[in-house]
Amino acid sequence: MPFVYTIIPVAAVFVRLAIVNIFFLFLFLSSPGQSVRPDTVSPDRSIPQKDIADYLRKWFNFKPSAKTESMQPGDHLTVSVLPAAGYTLQTRLAAILTGNIAFFTSTDPGTKLSVVNANVTYTQNAQFTIPVQSNIWLPGNEWNLTGDWRYMKYPQSTFGLGSNASLKDEDPMDYHYIRIYQNILKKITHNFSAGIGYDLDYHWNISEEGLNDGHISDYILYGPAQKTVSSGLSMNLSYDTRKNIINPLQGLSAIATLRNNSTWLGSNSNWQSLLIDIRKYFMIEGSRKQVLALWSYNWLILGGKPPYLDLPSTGWDGYNNSGRGFIQGRYRGERMIYLESEYRFDITRNGVLGAVTFINAETFSGLHSKSLQSVQPGAGLGLRLKLNKKSDTNIAVDYGFGTQGSRGLFVNIGEVF
Repeated sequence: MPFVYTIIPVAAVFVRLAIVNIFFLFLFLSSPGQSVRPDTVSPDRSIPQKDIADYLRKWFNFKPSAKTESMQPGDHLTVSVLPAAGYTLQTRLAAILTGNIAFFTSTDPGTKLSVVNANVTYTQNAQFTIPVQSNIWLPGNEWNLTGDWRYMKYPQSTFGLGSNASLKDEDPMDYHYIRIYQNILKKITHNFSAGIGYDLDYHWNISEEGLNDGHISDYILYGPAQKTVSSGLSMNLSYDTRKNIINPLQGLSAIATLRNNSTWLGSNSNWQSLLIDIRKYFMIEGSRKQVLALWSYNWLILGGKPPYLDLPSTGWDGYNNSGRGFIQGRYRGERMIYLESEYRFDITRNGVLGAVTFINAETFSGLHSKSLQSVQPGAGLGLRLKLNKKSDTNIAVDYGFGTQGSRGLFVNIGEVF
């Protein structure tokens, strides 16, 4: 019976959030003369596609590249690098060197595109981060290697537990962090893979300033520590029909990860979590590229007690992209349910400039509770500038709005999801 009581509130929140996304979907599918067909790519490709490099060549009198089609198996690897300055809610001003490498491991026509993303960032908040994230398909798509390795020196505020947490409860923290997530998956059928992995979250030199009003913070009530280790094995299932994970035009990605942290592997405690990440993409008919993208991200603690900083939290998905409109770490709890919809479209027919609109919603459980609290919505819009036409890599600049006056700028290389 406890299992049934747990599932019912989760299902109820799913229904509420689904209504938000269905309404958003209806807004874009009700336009005359447009329909969604997940298996049809209809934009007019007789118009040569352009990227930033083409314009730089033109402005500085270099010969433009004659090859404009997207990457195909057998092509040489493509490197996109961008030094930049940025501004986000969690970093304020930031100096960034970011890029990705896109390549194929085989000349077989069915080979999926492999990608490695990396950046080095230093921010006005004295945050220093080096993440390296990879998704590599070996020849024949028989094996899929996924990795998320990062080092972070990361002063960042927390606001307590649950999606009812107030901005008034800001609690500045500081810590060092090493993450090592490495998975290997074996192809079972054409698009379905299964495998195992190892996950490590290691935080040290953890400190907090406390609440301004002198009240005890949720961090202290939950259980403080100067150093925490979560170390465990994971079981992974993946179904992926996308052709290009940097900028998917159509297809479905569904990933389930069951993680078991164990003291015999060095973890501070035994605890388990389940992560379900589902993404669906629809190509909309028209003379210009239009895509409707849907994302469901659900992160649940199943048993045991994780360290505070390892709890599900806004913006702590694999690429730190959930919850546009809110600062990273704004909400936190043992259970997280998240949905997002995004409409993407080209502004120029040559693909160099595009735009998006998006809406999201999230809910979390509170302190010492598994019951989900209020649903917090976010929304916004953004621009896309083509950094590399062959790998279809965009510079994504979004402005998002959340509740309680939360708002801010969000910058990515590649699409948010």
